[in-house]
Amino acid sequence: MRCGTVATTVMLPTGPICNRCRHRIAYHPAVCPECLELRPIAYPSISSYGVLVCAGCAEAESVFACAQCGREDHPYGVTRCARCILAERLTTLLTDPDTGTIRTELAPLFEELVAARRPQSVITWLKKPPATGVRLLGLMARGELPISHDTFRGLPADRSHNYLRELLTGVGVLPAYHASIEQMERWLDTALTTVAGDDAILIERFARWHLLRHLRRAADRGTPGKSAIYAARSNVNAAVRLGTWAGIHGITIRTLTQPQLEAYLAGYPGARNSLKRFIGWLYRTRSNRAVTIPWPAATTPEVIDADADRWEQIAILLHDDTIALYARIGGLFTLLFAQPLESIVAMRVDQIAITDTGRVTVTFDVTPVEMPPGLDDLIRRHLAHPSAHSIARTDHGWLFPGRHPGRHLVRESFRAKLVAAGIRPGRSRNTAMFTLAGQVPAPVLAELIGVADKTAVKWAALAARDWSAYVAQRQAQIPS
Repeated sequence: MRCGTVATTVMLPTGPICNRCRHRIAYHPAVCPECLELRPIAYPSISSYGVLVCAGCAEAESVFACAQCGREDHPYGVTRCARCILAERLTTLLTDPDTGTIRTELAPLFEELVAARRPQSVITWLKKPPATGVRLLGLMARGELPISHDTFRGLPADRSHNYLRELLTGVGVLPAYHASIEQMERWLDTALTTVAGDDAILIERFARWHLLRHLRRAADRGTPGKSAIYAARSNVNAAVRLGTWAGIHGITIRTLTQPQLEAYLAGYPGARNSLKRFIGWLYRTRSNRAVTIPWPAATTPEVIDADADRWEQIAILLHDDTIALYARIGGLFTLLFAQPLESIVAMRVDQIAITDTGRVTVTFDVTPVEMPPGLDDLIRRHLAHPSAHSIARTDHGWLFPGRHPGRHLVRESFRAKLVAAGIRPGRSRNTAMFTLAGQVPAPVLAELIGVADKTAVKWAALAARDWSAYVAQRQAQIPS
């Protein structure tokens, strides 16, 4: 016996093994020295004495194979694999009792989950308490609840319900929707309860027809970040507090005067920044043109870190394997190419290209950029071993897929990993922008890293580089 246990479960050519040893070998496959495939290694080689190989190379029947499908990957039960067990449980859960088959509308969900990269994760999700999503799926499969967004709008917006809703959306059972915006709409119903009368109507117009409209436009271009949602909520809260203060003093937002606004800001100095957008909206909509909060003049970005510090951080990300691979790649995109984390998290796989010669290029904007040695290898590794965060089968095109199907990783996931490694993304990006602006002509820089022309020119000025001669030369070379 390998472990000294007397109980024998199965026999191998090398001797009996217990159930614990069988599971250990099955769950820790290795590269077979003969076929070079990742499989359980426990059989003596036919051609090489003393060498252990897989069952196929030993021309033996594998004791690690699933009794149902014959595959050795994803071991789970004693005799069956996780994928077969998962298929059985999903079939039971999603079967329509009227037809005796999986409910037609939920078939895409079945196909997606049964083909998950790690079926064990899906099994865990199915049995993990409180199993809210599982019970809801059962009700939908039996026709007791409609399979629609309206069903979820009538349920609590908690983590379990939100996850199932995004799962159904991600696999195409439900049409796409903007989760963060809908959550804010729910939040508004509660946030506006402390203001009454015309002020409540005014703030609701500002929130629904101004803030939410801008958020929807941002969502149409890509999922709005948490910072945009938090900023919108802060704007609403500031307007609500002003309306509440006005009601206590017997006035309304429409009749508010500048001295009264200044008196309010004197008592609540922290409200000035979050109130600017609401006060500006009041002026533009002619709701109250007697009050204003001046916007500060544009500031010049600060470059705090030295370029030597940036290269030390680059070395850390290139060589420290204890940092998550996706965070290393994202951090290097920031440190080398001045990419903001908001753009990095939303990158798609089709922005990466590997040429016939093995060169890796990334298109941040319109021009492919060849990746330097080290970073190109990290990208190849990431593409070869996609993220297993999600229980879904596909990544839906995201370069950095998130835990929720159809969604990419959030900015905070990147930032937390980088900060833990001693890297400050915002400061490091400023240093990278300053360095690049001093080395690359502003028009070229704008096309390479995807910043506005004005932004590139501003950074060039900060770096004390005048690229006007380069622009004139380029224009002279363009045929008339």
